[in-house]
Amino acid sequence: MAENQLMEKIVALCKRRGFIFQSSEIYGGLNGVWDYGPLGAELKRNIKDHWWKSMTRLRDDIVGLDGAILMNRAVWQASGHEKGFSDDLVDCKTCKGRYRADQLAGAVCGLKPSKCPTECGGELTEPRQFNLLFQTFIGPFQNEEAKTYLRPETAQAIFVQFKNVLEVSRKKLPFGIAQIGKAFRNEINPRNFIFRSREFEQMEIEYFCKPEQGMALCDQWLEDRLKWYEEIGIPRAKIHILDVKDGDRAFYSKKTYDLEYEFPFGIQELEGIAYRTDYDLTQHQNASGKSLDYFDEETKERFIPHVVEPSAGADRCLLAVLCEAYAEEKTTDEKGNEEIRVVMRFSPKIAPIKVGVFPLLKNKPELVAKAKAVQELLRPHMAITYDESGAIGRRYRRIDEAGVPFGVTIDFETLEGAKEGDYAGQTDTVTLRHRDSMKQERVKIADLLPRLLAAIA
Repeated sequence: MAENQLMEKIVALCKRRGFIFQSSEIYGGLNGVWDYGPLGAELKRNIKDHWWKSMTRLRDDIVGLDGAILMNRAVWQASGHEKGFSDDLVDCKTCKGRYRADQLAGAVCGLKPSKCPTECGGELTEPRQFNLLFQTFIGPFQNEEAKTYLRPETAQAIFVQFKNVLEVSRKKLPFGIAQIGKAFRNEINPRNFIFRSREFEQMEIEYFCKPEQGMALCDQWLEDRLKWYEEIGIPRAKIHILDVKDGDRAFYSKKTYDLEYEFPFGIQELEGIAYRTDYDLTQHQNASGKSLDYFDEETKERFIPHVVEPSAGADRCLLAVLCEAYAEEKTTDEKGNEEIRVVMRFSPKIAPIKVGVFPLLKNKPELVAKAKAVQELLRPHMAITYDESGAIGRRYRRIDEAGVPFGVTIDFETLEGAKEGDYAGQTDTVTLRHRDSMKQERVKIADLLPRLLAAIA
C-alpha cells in the first residue's frame, strides 16, 4: 500500500467512523484545527487516562497539576517565549503560498502540487521571523497592559507552581509534576492531518532532581517511555531514537532524545525527552524575585533543582495509534463473496469501545430482551455499543472498523441451550467473538464480565 494512499484511507476512515472531523466544517473549516467525534473522543480519553494512571497513580514520585491556559504575561517574558518563540517564514511571490523556511523540502507548491517550493520555479522572499504565540487580552481594553497569550506549552505552569506543589505534596527529590492540557501555536503551515495543528494537547512531566542525577534520569525516562508506548500498541521497533547532537538542541539542554515514529508521511517526532538543567526555575526566580530553590534536609544545602522533561503530544500519539492499528485483509461474506475487511487493531487497553452487543434477530423479543440485559450488565464497567440492525456479519464489520475488540451475540442457543461443547444443553451462554482472529466461543453470561475486564485491563 503506497504511503500516501494509506494516509488517505486513515483520514477517510476517521471521518466515516467518527474519530476526527474538520473543525467548523459547515463553514469551510479552519486550517490546523480538529474536532474529535464520538470514537475519537473516547480513544483520546483512554490514551490520556492510561498515561495519567501510569505516570501518577502507579507511582509514588509524581503528582498532578491542571494549570490554567491563560497566565500572566510576565511568565512568557521570563521564559523567553515572547521574544524568541518564532519560526522563519518565507512567501512565494508566484503562488502566494506561505511556508516555514526550514520545511521547504516537505512542503507542496500551491500551483504545482507535485513539486516543493524550491523546485517549482517560484521566487521566494527572504526569511523573516514569525512569532507563534496566539495573542489575546484580559479585561475590557485591548492595550499593552491587558495583553497576554494562549499558552504555547503546558510546562511553564508547572515551573511557576513548583514551590506550591513542593510544599503541599511534601515530596523529596527526585520527584515529578505531571500535566495534561491544551496548548496553542500559530503554526505557519499546519500539515499531515492532526500531526501539526494550531490547537493540540500535551502530556508532560517535569521531573525535578539533583544536578548530578540529570543525565542518568534522562536515560531512565527514555526506557520508561518506550515501555509505555509498547503497552498501548506501538512497538519499539517502529520508534526511532534520535540522540539530538550539540548545536541542534535547545541552548539550555544538556541532553535530548527525540522519539520518532514511522508515520505514513515519514519518520517524525512523537515525544521529546530533554534534560533542561536548572534553566526554567532560574529564569522564573530571577524574573519574579521569589525563591524557587530546594532545601536538602540531608546535606543542608539549598539549590535550584534540575529537571528532566518527557513531553508527549496526545494528538500525535493518537495518530500513531491509528496508523499502527489500521489493517486490511481479504475475507468472504455470508454468501461466499470475497471482500476487504478493514479492521482497527487497537490494544484493548485503549480501544474506544470495548464490546459490541448484538441480538441475532431484532424481531425476536426474547433475544432482544436478553441482549438488553447483557448490555446493562456490562455498561457500568466499560464502553459498549448495541446494534440490532442488519445481518450479523455486517454488524461485525462495523465494529471491526471501529476497533471494538470483542463482540457478544445473543442467539437461540442462549435461550434453548448450547448444542455442543463444554456448555452443551446449558442456557444463558453467548457467542464471544474476538476481533483480531474472528474466532468465536461460547461463554456463560455469568463469566462474561470478569473475562472482559481481565482482557481490557
